[in-house]
Amino acid sequence: MYEHKNNITKGFTSRYQVHNLVYFEETNDVNEALAYEKRIKGWLRKKKIKLIETKNPGWDDLAKDWFANCYHS
Repeated sequence: MYEHKNNITKGFTSRYQVHNLVYFEETNDVNEALAYEKRIKGWLRKKKIKLIETKNPGWDDLAKDWFANCYHS
């Protein structure tokens, strides 16, 4: 998250200036996480929005306080 919020990692987040984490799930199983991520990527945008709004209706940045010195413009 730190790398994404500070445009250190090239890709979608730096290209489109997307820095807010609006949804996440935790697991101890990397393979399970990758499979779930792949499955969600295949969903229609409408279904993804419904998932986010079910857990985070205000679209708040869930990682806003994770890094004390994390700035982006």
